Amino acid sequence: MKKLLITGGAGFIGSNFVRHVVQKSPDYQVTVLDKLTYAGNLTNLDGVLDGARVRFVQGDICDPAIVDPLVREHDAVVNFAAETHVDRSLLNPGAFVQTDVFGTYVLLEACRRAGGTRMVQVSTDEVYGDVPPGTQSLETDRLNPRSPYSASKGGGDLQCLGFFHTYQVPVSITRAANTVGPFQYPEKLVPLMSTNAILGLPLPVYGDGQQVRDWLHASDHCAAIDLVLHRGTPGEVYNVGVGYERPNVEVVELILTELGAPRSLIRHVADRQGHDRRYSLDCQKVRALGWSPTYTFERCIRETARWYAEHRPWWEAIRARVDFQSYYRQNYEHRLQPAAPPA
Repeated sequence: MKKLLITGGAGFIGSNFVRHVVQKSPDYQVTVLDKLTYAGNLTNLDGVLDGARVRFVQGDICDPAIVDPLVREHDAVVNFAAETHVDRSLLNPGAFVQTDVFGTYVLLEACRRAGGTRMVQVSTDEVYGDVPPGTQSLETDRLNPRSPYSASKGGGDLQCLGFFHTYQVPVSITRAANTVGPFQYPEKLVPLMSTNAILGLPLPVYGDGQQVRDWLHASDHCAAIDLVLHRGTPGEVYNVGVGYERPNVEVVELILTELGAPRSLIRHVADRQGHDRRYSLDCQKVRALGWSPTYTFERCIRETARWYAEHRPWWEAIRARVDFQSYYRQNYEHRLQPAAPPA
């Protein structure tokens, strides 16, 4: 397995995975296929996109004319290409169905026509829905998505399982916890709170901020995906989490501490629709393959916050764009307005 097609490889986790492969497997050749939507950014691949070992193709995973010949040229596909932000899925759910469900189908069909190309589908713990305290999600649990985003990812996962059982396409699925690290688009919680804190802007925390998530560093996530690619069993699902379950507000407070910003920047705002209270994964299967995390919770959050402090030109260019500012106003402006005085 020496030729990898990495879809969505100019995005957050995808670009980290490209760097992981380049560093760990110097004899591998990588093709990055990315549509370069708002969250795709070729600067994420600075220093590794050389045109020889790592080449770039701009294109949409929903387009078989682009996908089919690329899949035939490669030994395996790792699919990071997706619409990923819950808040955006509430504003435009159709885009999520198109990429996350239909796009996954196009990749699977290309793998089938190529004679059974190996594929790893990168998914999310959100497909399990809200997890009650004291319990954890197993890979065999029924999917219970509660947002358009998680429903679209669940739909893609089910396409994968359907193609495995019907056509024997050798596809495995990873479902990971909240991932943070370098190059994450500044709409997600950790980069948004970090960049707002650096700019001295309010930090909009949904509801009471007690929504519990597990926090996984991108480098640990990439190592798990790599392991599943090479040692995982086709047709199987692998949860990837570390057990660092913390409420969102605690994560925000740690970011403020690391950046030396005041806690008074925190603003509790109206919660989003269908906001799951807790995610928690049982990860015995991926650990049995030999994976274990290297980052503690504090190191994960602190290093990520510092990365944004040290890479202002990268995210300032993004935040200055009209599309980011339009989204930010649409999602947060009404939430951050002072409450009207009682009549």
